[in-house]
Amino acid sequence: ILCACCSTSCPSYWWNSDKYLGPAVLLQAYRWIIDSRDSITDERIQQLDDAFKLYRCKTIMNCAKVCPKGLNPGKAIAKIKKAHHGTLE
Repeated sequence: ILCACCSTSCPSYWWNSDKYLGPAVLLQAYRWIIDSRDSITDERIQQLDDAFKLYRCKTIMNCAKVCPKGLNPGKAIAKIKKAHHGTLE
């Protein structure tokens, strides 16, 4: 399910939907970033390095609370932030 309930529950997305990618998109980006078959992981991480792409998440975690599949976009976003600083999990 890619329903984007997480994005609609995110205050950062409410106020910046024209700029902020939102939890649903960043969760999908994380799936690409951790895929061992991907050859452009570093480029993907660099593309997210922006105040309105990755760092607009304020870890309120509404996204995890409303996900009907029990996914945790906030955790994935935190892992992307770590990867940006050199620690890919």
